[in-house]
Amino acid sequence: MSKLLDAFWRAAMYCLHPRVIALSVLPLIIMVVISLGLGYFFWSDAVEAIRSQLGSYELVNTMVRWLEGLGLGGLRMVLAPALLLFMAIPVIVIVALLFVAILMTPAMVALVAERRFPQLERKQGGSMVASLFWSLGSTSLAVLALIVSIPLWLIPPLILVLPPLIWGWLTYRVMSYDSLVDHASSEERRQIFKEHRAPLLAIGVISGYLGAAPSLIWASGAMFVAMAPILVPVAIWIYTLVFAFSSLWFAHYTLAALEQLRKKNNALAPDPLAQQAVTSMAAELAPEALPGPAPSFGTLGGKPDLPLP
Repeated sequence: MSKLLDAFWRAAMYCLHPRVIALSVLPLIIMVVISLGLGYFFWSDAVEAIRSQLGSYELVNTMVRWLEGLGLGGLRMVLAPALLLFMAIPVIVIVALLFVAILMTPAMVALVAERRFPQLERKQGGSMVASLFWSLGSTSLAVLALIVSIPLWLIPPLILVLPPLIWGWLTYRVMSYDSLVDHASSEERRQIFKEHRAPLLAIGVISGYLGAAPSLIWASGAMFVAMAPILVPVAIWIYTLVFAFSSLWFAHYTLAALEQLRKKNNALAPDPLAQQAVTSMAAELAPEALPGPAPSFGTLGGKPDLPLP
């Protein structure tokens, strides 16, 4: 637990580093441009498609009539836009995570290694291509888990548990690999994943709950729909900061674990110089072989025994 907290506070302080702040701007700009561009070209058509689909469900029509009876008929107009925005949340989260992993994590891991672990050897146990495939595979599994678990979100407690757990697992998989890809060998990476699986998963789950902070923005309801062009970039910026902090947290924890693992392995490994010295001493103390053939049974000094009287 102390190592987990130590890495947490170090990551929080590194978030104030000018290099980290500058790095967080690029994913934010890219995501904001993509989000606003998609909204500009496809927003109206997507809202109309969702509105027509909702009109075909009698349950939705009954709910709308009930809201009109309560004097909340205006909510009918924001139902489709709000639903579209809620459907976009998982996409925004996943894309933000991947952008941070690709554009920020290598530079932030290098920053942590440069300032805290300058003597740590880089064994290059992976590559950027392997990291990309690892991230895409983990993302596919997370998306599948989200889709399968959507019916369970209707149970009030589970909607507060399942999405953060899935985000946490995805963050753990992506960030742990990327933080070790340059410094650890493949064997060291597998050993750290095995020995530190619980703490790494805990970091991921906590990061998943921190990523739920923008939900406060989505909860503003109709106001959010009206102010979406402003609040969506704010939400993306929060996601970017959360994942950048998570990346730093994983970097501090995994590199410290790697340093400790190498110290333990070096302590257990035999010293080559000491082993050579022991071998030389054993050779000097061993008796030299006598010349000629070895004595056989029934002989004395290589000569036949004298016959007994």
